[in-house]
Amino acid sequence: MTTDRLYDDADLAQFYDLENDWGNDLAFCLDLAKGAQSVLDLGCGTGRLAAAIAETYGVSVTGVDPAAAMLEIARRRPGGNKVDWIEGDARQVRLGRSFDLVLLTGHAFQVFLTSHDRLAVLHSIASHLTPTGRFIFDSREPSSEAWHDWQPDNSQRQVTHPRLGPVTAWNAAEHDAATGIVTYQTYYRVLASGQEYTASSQIAFPPQDEITRLIDQAGLTADRWLGDWQGTPRLSTSPEIIPIGRRR
Repeated sequence: MTTDRLYDDADLAQFYDLENDWGNDLAFCLDLAKGAQSVLDLGCGTGRLAAAIAETYGVSVTGVDPAAAMLEIARRRPGGNKVDWIEGDARQVRLGRSFDLVLLTGHAFQVFLTSHDRLAVLHSIASHLTPTGRFIFDSREPSSEAWHDWQPDNSQRQVTHPRLGPVTAWNAAEHDAATGIVTYQTYYRVLASGQEYTASSQIAFPPQDEITRLIDQAGLTADRWLGDWQGTPRLSTSPEIIPIGRRR
């Protein structure tokens, strides 16, 4: 996993919340956090979910992310002062404490491009769970081939930045069949000035059988597999791979 300007560059990070509004994934995880006294949000990004949990339930919440630009946004958001924000890598972070719930959402699992790195992340999850704690993360189903929707002719969209005004955004993506890795570009063009911001990113699409094997190797077990963020049990045709589990 290399530095990704989409998250590490403040000029690009400022668009994240405009593109990722509150959705079913955040609502599901907010409900899942009910009753937990401590929550760890790995790959917390701009902190929308972590801050919402802290504000809604008044419990201990820690957010970890490697991108300082994202954490700066997280600290400034409403409720951000109620979360302990830590700049760190989910593969390596060890906080010396356990949590009732560990989250890794927003398809952050997919930024880890090798089985070795994915196993390291799962070991981090296991090391931070209480004996009765739960984890949840998500990964896109590879057979859905989501990258086909990330092309210049079908991904163009408009967002409105509070300071820059209307912005046109679009993507381009290439899938490497040999590795399963997708390299995609993200473009933002400010209509008023013509200023353009770009970033190149990579994500992997591990299949469920590999994820199952890695979960077991990390000393975890999945009690439920969901196929979407409405809570539907997973089928082979589901768009998402979402395990919910605990330490074995």
